[in-house]
Amino acid sequence: MDTRIYLAGAIIIEHRQRIVARDSDFRGRQARQVFAYLVSERNHPVSRFELCALIWPSDPAPAWVSALSAIVSRLRGVLGAVGDQDIRLSSASARYQLSLPSDAWVDIEAAAEAVDRAEGALRLGNAKAAFAPATVALNITRRRFLADDITPWAEGMRGKLTRLRLRALDCLARVWLANGEPQLAVEAALESVSLDGLRESTHRLLMEAHASAGNRPEALRAYRRFREMLTQELGTDPSPETEQLYMQLLA
Repeated sequence: MDTRIYLAGAIIIEHRQRIVARDSDFRGRQARQVFAYLVSERNHPVSRFELCALIWPSDPAPAWVSALSAIVSRLRGVLGAVGDQDIRLSSASARYQLSLPSDAWVDIEAAAEAVDRAEGALRLGNAKAAFAPATVALNITRRRFLADDITPWAEGMRGKLTRLRLRALDCLARVWLANGEPQLAVEAALESVSLDGLRESTHRLLMEAHASAGNRPEALRAYRRFREMLTQELGTDPSPETEQLYMQLLA
């Protein structure tokens, strides 16, 4: 694996264990945005009209074709500095496609794969095997994707990273419960709740973690806070699974 690309946080291209391009080398938000998009969509050509809609979603810039050509030229300069023919940006028929080595590592894709592995290990009852991939996924997804980009695509990618982060936190909470470290599970569940207060599975994890830590009153308070929030915001009640856990805590 000679090539590693980091898109979450500062954009970095690493080749043969050497950083060959940093965030600042792209010289602007739009070049970083186009690079991240082309990495994500590298399995097929992307039309210049698609890139125009990406960069200027509501109002295309005057002379946008020339502006896009300048951005693409800048990207080619960045990629050319890598010095590997397997990393290139090709164009044909007003379409662009980024080529990377088949074994290139991309952090966002690695995070998704890591969460899948962690969840799979937990389904098999192997908490120990779930810890490392869940931690990798959490470390990646805590970084903000293209922080200065407010376009719909960037917001969508940030939403994807948040969902992966929630899954990673759930995995770690379950790992720590299995390892007899309930306070760490509480911290993971609280981080999840701060990201998505209506995610019911996370609230159950929080209740379980408090109870496992010997703090049943706090587990009951967590349930009551969640029930009140559901009533106020959605006009509904907790699921039977959550109610069952609550009754077990009362027993």
